[in-house]
Amino acid sequence: MKHLSILAICGVVALSACSTGPTQTAGSPRLYRVEAGQEAEVTYRMLDSVNSLRQARGLAPLQLNAQLTAAAATHSRDMAVQNRPWHFGSDGSSPLVRAQRAGYTGTLLGEDIAETYQTEIETLGDWMKQVGTREVVLNPAATDLGFAWFQEPTGKLWWTIVTGSGGGGYMPQMAMAQ
Repeated sequence: MKHLSILAICGVVALSACSTGPTQTAGSPRLYRVEAGQEAEVTYRMLDSVNSLRQARGLAPLQLNAQLTAAAATHSRDMAVQNRPWHFGSDGSSPLVRAQRAGYTGTLLGEDIAETYQTEIETLGDWMKQVGTREVVLNPAATDLGFAWFQEPTGKLWWTIVTGSGGGGYMPQMAMAQ
């Protein structure tokens, strides 16, 4: 089992090297910019990476859920407005309240957030290093995934993933083809 975990982590690292989004000029700090039209690619790359990590642990794959994704998108933008990464909305809303407002009918299980200039795969790697955030990704009861981000003009990204169970999801063709 330990070997599978190591393979999964190596896979995530390898996937981060394949990303086409980052731009860098000589002598400048690395800037990852999600360009218009890359939204689906970034989403599927995260979904595939999460599911690779779950598969390495013998867990069922997650499916994207539109309502959880809407809740994640709302929260990513709201964190940027508040200029702080935390789990409460500017109106005091919790992850559960945001999921319910978005129409999610399943059970909310967890939320991971980040404020960073890193890619989605690097951010997932950081979440996997911490017990609490890793448990959100690897929760055996999870069936649904919501994933979104907001990028400021400066390049700063506000990432949010939300997991749940029993709300129904869909598996995009692009993610299944790999």
